[in-house]
Amino acid sequence: MAHPLVPQIIDLATPVAEELGLEVVGVVFHTNQSPPVLRVDIRNPEQDTGLNDCERMSRALEASLDAAEIVPDTYVLEVSSPGISRQLVTDREFISFKGFPVIISTSPPYDGQQEWIGLLIRRDETALYLNQKGRVVEIPRSLITKVQLEERR
Repeated sequence: MAHPLVPQIIDLATPVAEELGLEVVGVVFHTNQSPPVLRVDIRNPEQDTGLNDCERMSRALEASLDAAEIVPDTYVLEVSSPGISRQLVTDREFISFKGFPVIISTSPPYDGQQEWIGLLIRRDETALYLNQKGRVVEIPRSLITKVQLEERR
């Protein structure tokens, strides 16, 4: 059953999203978690919805929710997109997702491997650094074709 605050949250989130060129596609309030998680799914009708869209929406919505004081207690706002690209591209994304599990694809294979999985340490001009069970692996940027967040289900 939907939380009674969901319609109000949708009413509040819709204009915020529209101002950013986004659409609200769903709102779920998980009150069985502590703190409760308010999940807002968005979509960018113009292009693939990216992490940047989620970040912008998160900041703008947080301000509106705080001002409206609809949600009485502490909660966690989670803005995501059902079709989000989990690829990391910008330097800011690499900084934001430091310590997260990533899958790196290389072409041609590097060190006999085409796929590397580990925790993201950092990326610099020449290489990307991964933590594989405490061992640091340095992968030349010139060989990397894709870096994506590993989905933890």
